[in-house]
Amino acid sequence: MQATTSNPHPSSASAGKPLEFLAFTLGQEEYGIDIQKVQELRGYDTVTRIANAPEHIKGVVNLRGIIVPIIDMRIKFNLGTPTYDQFTVVIILNMASRVMGMVVDSVSDVITLSPEQIKPAPEMGAVLDTDYLIGLGTLDERMLILVDIDKLMSSTDMGLIAETAH
Repeated sequence: MQATTSNPHPSSASAGKPLEFLAFTLGQEEYGIDIQKVQELRGYDTVTRIANAPEHIKGVVNLRGIIVPIIDMRIKFNLGTPTYDQFTVVIILNMASRVMGMVVDSVSDVITLSPEQIKPAPEMGAVLDTDYLIGLGTLDERMLILVDIDKLMSSTDMGLIAETAH
């Protein structure tokens, strides 16, 4: 039986309940992804390169018997030449029964945002594909670019998750 005192939010507020995002940096910007998609955080290890893979797919690693593709988001977002050091983090994502790793510059913290703190992403027209953006999260002076990681990883240019027939 679940104790009702452990939930600080009344059940009627479930539609507007706060969301938790893992905050990470790429270049000068701070991004956020749904914490529920994150399986674990790891340091950057050497990867096994796959021939003819797109440049942003660094290769694969064996994670406890599971072959996990590693995507470098800095290359994907054209954020200059990536460096791999002790601060480089691989976020292991578990999405739609697919496990993959995402290389980022660093991970800062988990941020809880209420729906009022999430502003819609501005329309950028054809210049920038914003389909994978949830919006912009604001917390005091910080602004996080909130990414719908499922949409980003299943986009055709990523080529990682095949469209599944339901």
